[in-house]
Amino acid sequence: MDVQETSKLLDEELYSRQLYVLGLPAMERIQGAKVLLSGLQGLGAEIAKNLVLMGIGSLTLHDPHPTCWSDLAAQFFLSEQDLGRSRAEASQELLAKLNGAVQVCIHKGDITEDLLLHFQVVVLTALKLEEQLKVGSFCHKHGICFLVADTRGLVQLFCDFGENFTVQEPTEAEPLTAAIQHISQGSPGILTLREQADAHHFHNGDLVTFSGIEGMVELNNCAPWPLRVREDGTLEIEDTSTFSRYLRGGVITEVKKSKTVSHEPLDVALLQPRVVAQSSQEVHRAHCLHQAFRALHKFQELSGRRPQPWDPVDTEMVVDLARALEPLKGTEGEPLEEQLDEALVRTVALSSAGSLSPMAAMLGAVAAQEVLKAISRKFMPLDQWLYFDALDCLPEDGESFPNPEDYAPRGCRYDGQIAVFGAHFQERLSHQHYLLVGAGAIGCELLKGFALVGLGAGGSGGVTVADMDHVERSNLSRQFLFRPQDIGRLKAEVAAEAAHRLNSDLLVTPLPYQLDPTTEHIYGDNFFSSVDGVAAALDSFQARRYVAARCTHYLKPLLEAGTKGTWGSACVFVPHLTEGYRAPASAAASEDTSYPICTVRHFPSTAEHTLQWARDEFEGLFRLFAETINRHQQALTPPADLDGPQMLNLLQVVLGVLRERPQTWRDCVVWALGHWQLRFHYGIEQLLRHFPPDKVLEDGTPFWSGPKQCPQPLEFDASQDMHLLFVLAAANLYAQMHGLPGSQDQTALKDLLQLLPLPDPQYLAPIFASDLELTLASAEFGPERLKKLHEALETWRMGAPLKPLMFEKDDDSNFHVDFVVAAASLRAQNYGIPPANRAKSKQIVGRIIPAIATTTAAVAGLVCLELYKVVGGPRPLTAFRHSYLHLAENYFSRWVPSAPAIQKFHDLKWTCWDRLEVPAGQPMRTLESLLAHLQELHELRVRMLLHGPALLYSAGWSPEKRAHHLSLRVTDLVQQVTGRAPEPGQRVLVLELSFEGEEEDTAFPPLHYEL
Repeated sequence: MDVQETSKLLDEELYSRQLYVLGLPAMERIQGAKVLLSGLQGLGAEIAKNLVLMGIGSLTLHDPHPTCWSDLAAQFFLSEQDLGRSRAEASQELLAKLNGAVQVCIHKGDITEDLLLHFQVVVLTALKLEEQLKVGSFCHKHGICFLVADTRGLVQLFCDFGENFTVQEPTEAEPLTAAIQHISQGSPGILTLREQADAHHFHNGDLVTFSGIEGMVELNNCAPWPLRVREDGTLEIEDTSTFSRYLRGGVITEVKKSKTVSHEPLDVALLQPRVVAQSSQEVHRAHCLHQAFRALHKFQELSGRRPQPWDPVDTEMVVDLARALEPLKGTEGEPLEEQLDEALVRTVALSSAGSLSPMAAMLGAVAAQEVLKAISRKFMPLDQWLYFDALDCLPEDGESFPNPEDYAPRGCRYDGQIAVFGAHFQERLSHQHYLLVGAGAIGCELLKGFALVGLGAGGSGGVTVADMDHVERSNLSRQFLFRPQDIGRLKAEVAAEAAHRLNSDLLVTPLPYQLDPTTEHIYGDNFFSSVDGVAAALDSFQARRYVAARCTHYLKPLLEAGTKGTWGSACVFVPHLTEGYRAPASAAASEDTSYPICTVRHFPSTAEHTLQWARDEFEGLFRLFAETINRHQQALTPPADLDGPQMLNLLQVVLGVLRERPQTWRDCVVWALGHWQLRFHYGIEQLLRHFPPDKVLEDGTPFWSGPKQCPQPLEFDASQDMHLLFVLAAANLYAQMHGLPGSQDQTALKDLLQLLPLPDPQYLAPIFASDLELTLASAEFGPERLKKLHEALETWRMGAPLKPLMFEKDDDSNFHVDFVVAAASLRAQNYGIPPANRAKSKQIVGRIIPAIATTTAAVAGLVCLELYKVVGGPRPLTAFRHSYLHLAENYFSRWVPSAPAIQKFHDLKWTCWDRLEVPAGQPMRTLESLLAHLQELHELRVRMLLHGPALLYSAGWSPEKRAHHLSLRVTDLVQQVTGRAPEPGQRVLVLELSFEGEEEDTAFPPLHYEL
């Protein structure tokens, strides 16, 4: 069933971004699932939050423990007023408000076997090892998916999904599809793809299905066939010798193979751990951390408590217990000959009493994703242990046992964090002032994290949130700080209020202005002088590049994160220490994907081409035309931004068979039917007259070959869904543009279409001829055509203004997406191209980034770990980490950033963080004085000097022009050339310069002329 049809049962608007990641079947299973979660400390709260936001069917909470001060460091559902209350009871109401469709219950008794049988998944986060073993054994025996998650300064996650757990969709990638060029009759059949490069994406043994084939119809909708990739790029399939001869068209679609995994129960996995790691070194470290956790459990069993923070006696006891543990075994049962890293165990023990919200956020996200995998059977589960440590956050000062008093509880909400970093560090955090750019999904998680760690929660600190967007319903499934009553309000304001409720000491200032060149009077020198750092949570690389450039300019550290589906990244950029920000070339290029006009209009070969064509159709028919006519009503000549041929073509197409303004709904249907006939039947016939199917190029190559597929005209049939949808959507949009009432009655539309004759080709011929001639650049626009244009425009001059329609991707009731989907699908049918389904079409034309709450929370946690290091500085480069994760495939990578590249020219050395600083002086320098100062200081002669795009000086000018500019004060020169004086409060003029003798690719540091 189509996503658009069925997802309404799942509240398509609410889960729209999530559906792109998980798909409809997985979402349906998730919404019917029952999960038991035991333990509502910070980690448990993170797991619960993610599951509720993502629409789990029901969640039962179990945690009778009373709330204490240390809980507040990471548990965002609790406050000072909840001290002494059961953590589960105190959390239930706020959890339930996250998503009214999720049933959130509390179990107050013990965890019994009868209770466990009611759930598909059981998650334990706070039970002792003895109880974990008991529950895990029962769940393994009865086919209940079982998880253990724990944080003790670092994180531990264990998954047991049983001995025969089938993963129906192991990967996040969509099934491969490819257009067919030809299929031979033979044994084996040889299949040639239209784009030969597509063959390299398939592998021997892949299973595929066939659809849309003309001629060899026996293959359509058959059971999956295996294929083999040949050296020449063709594909072998099974015997086709008895099938009909292949004619044209069709696509092959990959059939995803399921995988079965086998997990050991907890008691076995404790001694034979299978760990998720990317290298042998990581495996050894994970094994040592595994032993450290076992030793911590043993310490708690013997002492009845956890080790005291930074206590040398408790620490050495943990190390002794780790030494005495039974050695770990490999998968074959043989003992592993590994040396225990006692220094690592010691560091773990020292900080194990703490509770850090970033660690809870990271592990809570991964654990919640594993719960979803267990329920949906989508994506590969962990196998079986995951260890994640951020011991690099601890200071590298060589002091093994700092003053324990600095780490002792204060009876405050930060006690869990103080146990790791100390009270002095907490005080430093509170006086920081950070700028958060973006209050979307990642921004909300970051702001939540800032509130929990106490960033800017002191008298001189604070957080400024910059975002100009408004809350939409689709935000609620992944943007934690927003609720249904906030829809329509500014994100920055809502997020600021919600963060303040999490921590009343947090000072949050919302600014509803985006950061870009138009707002530099707001986010200028005075603003950035008060900022200690910047956190960026942006969804476009253009915006990221700009914010990064501002951080480089003002020498501010930048914390940056991004997600796409279950992929996520978190990076840190520190002035003079790390490399500067660079957007990934492939990702940045994807934002500006464009296709040749001629390809899109007449020779498409991919679904993306047809969607771009359909999107252009929408813009031309329903926005550009209306704007043009409205402007013409105030002028007697065509608008300057459209030349005569373009204007005439646009007018002819939009008038269509009517040749006058519509007056009724029937008129709009007549126009829509005519436009259908123009675009998908008559227009294709005309194209084939220019380029017949048998046309051959001069070298003998068929014109219609390779990706250039020969089209065929369609015959209108109101019983075909896409035919009817196009006319319905086009007629409604045409009516909206003219201020007429539309209709959603498809039955009445079918009846009306039965009465309407198809348009006479004589009305369509001049329309298409104009369109094709203009595209092929062969039309001349003489006096006769100009006269026609003015005559046509005059019929519109006295009418009411038209309503331009701005494309809206998120409102399915306005026919915008319907029109694009139907138009692209019909265009694809013309050319035998595999059409994209509605969800994929909407994602492409709307440039929608798939998003899911778990990935968002994980990268926010990783960012806040780097925040600890930035605030606690100075730190060496080796302390910092860039992070990259893929939750669907259990890939977790962290690495030390590169140092900034050093550039040289003569005796001048610099990196991306450096600048040449020159004071203006009193009186202010002239340009001559500035150039002389640079020559004296660096022994370099300036060849060219610019302020932005404005040229202030060139050594190639005439002597008179150079003399005139050299005599002016620098500020006066800038104002004279640019027409603008420095902004009030502006502290520097940024100038770009080049020197004599430099190479062409030299990029000198900017010159900061201090005012």
